[in-house]
Amino acid sequence: MAVAEAQLYSKVSNKPRGRSTSALLEPLLAKGFPAHLAQKALVATGQKTVEDAVKWLHSHCNDPSLEDPIPQEYALYLCPRGRLHSRLQDFWRESKRQCGKNRAHEVFPHVTLCDFFTCEDQKVELLYDVLKKVGDSFSQIFPPSISLTLHASPSYLGFFIDDSQANILKDFAVAFSTEASALADCHVKPSLKQFHLTLAHRFYPHHQKTLEQLAKCINPGEPCQWVAALYSRDMRFVHYQRLRALFQYKPQNIDELMINAGDLIYVDPRQQSEAGEGWVIGTSQRTGCRGFLPENYTERAHESDTWVKHREYVFDTASRSFTKTEKEPNVKPNGEAHNLSMSRSVTNVVSLQNAALRRGVLVMSHGERVDQVFGKSWLQQCLTADGKYYRADLNFPSSLPKQKDSMKQFECDPPLSCCGIFQSRLIGEALLEQEVTVSCVYSSPALRCVQTAQHVLQGLKLNQKVRIKVEPGLFEWTKWEASRAIPKFMTVAELVEASYDIDTSYRGNFPLSSLVPSESYEDYVSRSSAVIKHIISACPSKGRGVILIVGHGSSLAPLTRALTGLPSRDSRDFAQMVQKIPALGMCFCEEQKEENKWQMVNPPVKTLTHGANAAFNWRNTIMEN
Repeated sequence: MAVAEAQLYSKVSNKPRGRSTSALLEPLLAKGFPAHLAQKALVATGQKTVEDAVKWLHSHCNDPSLEDPIPQEYALYLCPRGRLHSRLQDFWRESKRQCGKNRAHEVFPHVTLCDFFTCEDQKVELLYDVLKKVGDSFSQIFPPSISLTLHASPSYLGFFIDDSQANILKDFAVAFSTEASALADCHVKPSLKQFHLTLAHRFYPHHQKTLEQLAKCINPGEPCQWVAALYSRDMRFVHYQRLRALFQYKPQNIDELMINAGDLIYVDPRQQSEAGEGWVIGTSQRTGCRGFLPENYTERAHESDTWVKHREYVFDTASRSFTKTEKEPNVKPNGEAHNLSMSRSVTNVVSLQNAALRRGVLVMSHGERVDQVFGKSWLQQCLTADGKYYRADLNFPSSLPKQKDSMKQFECDPPLSCCGIFQSRLIGEALLEQEVTVSCVYSSPALRCVQTAQHVLQGLKLNQKVRIKVEPGLFEWTKWEASRAIPKFMTVAELVEASYDIDTSYRGNFPLSSLVPSESYEDYVSRSSAVIKHIISACPSKGRGVILIVGHGSSLAPLTRALTGLPSRDSRDFAQMVQKIPALGMCFCEEQKEENKWQMVNPPVKTLTHGANAAFNWRNTIMEN
């Protein structure tokens, strides 16, 4: 047992047990469930229905921690509803699209009244009673509207609440914490610092201006209904990452985890050294079971996605704040107003920013390479006794391009598999559908990269219109070359003879002779930085064409981080990061004309996900007894 978990057990194992008066508990006891497990199920599902609790208990029948006496943690938040909430959600989405995820995206818009505290399962209902009692006592003095003032710093952006109104909110938080501490026998600490509603937190400084422009489109005076809401979380997984399953996965081995689409998974980053490439070790929130699961079956989830909402108190201030008139904006059936002027202002800012974008850089790793599927000895499987190539499996390429030297050069410079060719063409077709205009194409000299660029261009219907510039400086970190030597790549003349659309007039910034075997990480990062600067300066600055760069898994971070002005990743976690980059993994950077800076945004097309397909021997599988 981990030290942290042992401390949790020691805190709760000796506490006296109370009795619950829950109307939901008796039906569960009548069904034969033990009282402590019935209470645990009710708390885990927010004490909503008996059916939810029964479903939770059945799902957790194999949960090794089911009998553990660890309580949930609870927090009290003040959350907006109505038009202001809609505008905040618009900001959340647009800021994530333009500037990527920051810490604020982990939780919904809120003002913290009481931070997380523990409460025993059988006493949670008392928290509900306290929330209603304190809410009723403050209902008539709660501010009809809350004044919000935008505040910005290099790492924080949010609304501060006016002092006079913040004092009422603090009194409410103190009253709740005092009552809850006395009745539910738990230590509740009210928030007494500057009350605020966070918009963005822990973002890169060069994103501050963009975030501020988006935030200024939010009218903090929008009609809003405020709700005091009580949430809980599992205290064992506070510092874990959270994943959401995209697909169902049925275990193939006893140590693997069964997941359904939509399941939320807790993942401890410190325990992933035990997992192989492409796998993670996680604990299912739905079942409580732990095991290995394929990482490409999941996506990152938000922290609050795993929280449970228990009760809320709605402050009905509408009658004291304003009277509805005919001039009020249209109201949707669910009561949420739609502010057309606000939508236009957000659209205008986005349009202005889009107009300022000059160029885009799309960096992608190559498609599936043949040795990735058939191993390092793949060529031996495809050569006849007299040294001629033949296709031993449909995923082998139908033919190999001609080289002056021996075909054994392909062992160190392998081509794409047929699936890799299909992947590349599919990405090109997707870019075409999104009307992405590719103006320049650069490729690593590795054959798999040149082939990827060629087939992406075919999917874009740009073959023979846009030529591939072979840049030796884009080759991967040479320390990872198994042969400890630089591969002998196909020459430009050989590539042209093999019908690849190569720009024969291009002279690389880094000649092949400059590549050094087993270079240091610092040298590789420096080389990548110099290459991306050369590419950007060589491509026309006018127009909005996309510069396509086809490299390796190791190319994405050094090239894009150098372009956006971010420091290089630590060499100690670089290899682990690269292992998570799939075939055709992509990063996209947009240039800001007014600042002459680049920022990373979502790629113009979706990722490509597919499963493995093992070799099939009908004789051994079907005919064997």
